[in-house]
Amino acid sequence: MTKTELKEAGLKVTLPRLRVIEILERSETHHMSAENIYKILLNNNESIGLATVYRVLTQFESAGIVDKHNFDEQHSVYELANHEHHDHMIDLDTGKIVEFVDEDIEILQKKIAERHGYALIDHEMVLYVRKKVS
Repeated sequence: MTKTELKEAGLKVTLPRLRVIEILERSETHHMSAENIYKILLNNNESIGLATVYRVLTQFESAGIVDKHNFDEQHSVYELANHEHHDHMIDLDTGKIVEFVDEDIEILQKKIAERHGYALIDHEMVLYVRKKVS
């Protein structure tokens, strides 16, 4: 995300905002907690506090820059909002988050809503899984 895009979202360009965006963009996992972001900042000798990280993430969520997910009761994770629909699968043993899109599921969800007299507007699906033991 560029400085211009931050301004277009109605946010001032500040060092904490730039650093948080940078970390989210570089993350291989795509989903990070505020604590994970804070640890990376600490490891990089950045003097940005955890409260600031939470504040920035809340501002980003309000501006539509990040999506917040509560996959478990302990903490939230954030991912950059790319506005391409996808669902999530959470490995209960490792905590790994897998993003997926399945057209059959998408079609079936629309049919179920229609069967009950509704039009599907949006949805979020999270599957909680464990590896099969042979």
